[in-house]
Amino acid sequence: MTRVAAVDCGTNSIRLLVADADPGTGALVDLDRRMTIVRLGQGVDRTGRLAPEALERTFAACREYAEVIKEHGAQRLRFVATSASRDAENRDEFVRGVLDILGVEPEVISGDQEAEFSFTGATRELTGRDDLAKPYLVVDIGGGSTEFVVGEDRVRAARSVDIGCVRMTERHLVRDGVVTDPPTQEQIAAIRADIEAALDLAEETVPLREARTLVGLAGSVTTVSAIAQDLPEYDSAAIHHSRIGLDRVREITTRLLASTHAERSAVPSMHPGRVDVIGAGALVLLAVMERTGAREVVVSEHDILDGIAWSVA
Repeated sequence: MTRVAAVDCGTNSIRLLVADADPGTGALVDLDRRMTIVRLGQGVDRTGRLAPEALERTFAACREYAEVIKEHGAQRLRFVATSASRDAENRDEFVRGVLDILGVEPEVISGDQEAEFSFTGATRELTGRDDLAKPYLVVDIGGGSTEFVVGEDRVRAARSVDIGCVRMTERHLVRDGVVTDPPTQEQIAAIRADIEAALDLAEETVPLREARTLVGLAGSVTTVSAIAQDLPEYDSAAIHHSRIGLDRVREITTRLLASTHAERSAVPSMHPGRVDVIGAGALVLLAVMERTGAREVVVSEHDILDGIAWSVA
């Protein structure tokens, strides 16, 4: 067993996994898994820079994670940074801050690398299941980008496109610094147009319609699953490997896009940091299902974070 720590720093959240990994048996035993909404990508689509307050929120989470990693005695640590820090002019400031706090330099990975980690983390434990046919299409809906990966036992094709839930919200739903509540039909149509254009790009590389099982990752998808199950609170065990049909996803997406901030906040399983961006995230999921013809999505709580942990082990 090797005790490893993995950090995934995305556009909306930063997450930590400390686990014991046994490459011989394929077992990854969680010791600590946590997530903090830091909104690192705040304003990046508009300004091209990481905001000072966003950096401070992220560094505060890193200081907390450093204590957890030390407490568990992890032997190896890998810190991966994704869409927001890829796009920012001042990403060197981010890199220096993380290095000072955690002692490792964040790897600002490419979209292709991000896709490979997501695929590994999501599908490693699905191998051998008779009820889930291959090839898989793994869709990781992040804050700044969405990754599409098709493969059987390993990645066959992958593409990252810029249609994350934060990016779509900031681009189309923010007016004078405030999120439109609820969005207008014109705003929803503009988001949908961006998503469809991005799906066209993804299909140039990834055969989206060849997949026989759609696997959905990240907070937008897991939150839709929690809503679909009417969970009284966010329950990772109930969400992991749950299945949601297309009609249910369409119903939930329609409801989220027609609701107010207060109504979304009142959903028991809704993380406060997702209240303003969940509508756009759900719309991405719905558009993917409609484009690919998927009748259901299999929801996974294991994703890029688990793939990073395996890469370290």
